Amino acid sequence: MVEPAPKIGLFSRLRTYFLTGIVITAPIAITIYLTYVFVDFVDANVTPLIPARYNPETYLPFSVPGLGLFVAVLVLILIGFLTANFLGRSLLHFGERIVARMPVVRSIYKALKQIIETVLAQSSSSFREVVLFEYPRKGIWAIAFVTSEVKGEVADLDEETMISVFLPTTPNPTSGFLLFVPKRDLKFLDMSVEEGVKLVISAGMIWPSDERKDDNNEGQS
Repeated sequence: MVEPAPKIGLFSRLRTYFLTGIVITAPIAITIYLTYVFVDFVDANVTPLIPARYNPETYLPFSVPGLGLFVAVLVLILIGFLTANFLGRSLLHFGERIVARMPVVRSIYKALKQIIETVLAQSSSSFREVVLFEYPRKGIWAIAFVTSEVKGEVADLDEETMISVFLPTTPNPTSGFLLFVPKRDLKFLDMSVEEGVKLVISAGMIWPSDERKDDNNEGQS
């Protein structure tokens, strides 16, 4: 005789629905809130810098949301356009030489520049594949990204094919270690570079979906 399934109480159902609602709405609500805070912060600091004659808020009875952000984006585009030509690059190099003579400011500037360039770099063009290999000892596996096949004098040190991989730190993948690993010691994963980066940043809390496996199973059936 099959025992009837235990009934779920009203409180348990409400608790499940409540938690499900949080899971669905929390990411959206947090994203909207952070976007609002960011836009408001930029508006509060950039809008007052706009000359009154060019500021639409001078002629309107209300403030224009996002005006400061719009102006900031235009200024950044203009700066990027100017530094793309010879004169702009010359002025940029001249300014960097001046900063390089300031001991404390020089260190801060170089560190911030390196961080921003790393964050804005396209990981898809820098990293090729996601791999696993045993590190720092056998039995413990670490996730890394393939950058290239080893060449030159490093490759000549061993007859075996060596692969250069970047082993990122968690949760900040902009720092890590460059390692040269024998290809036979690497396990190549099916996940994309973007999925691998998400896995590193989330400290293993966000895993790639299994939709591809489900699709493969359906195709084979």
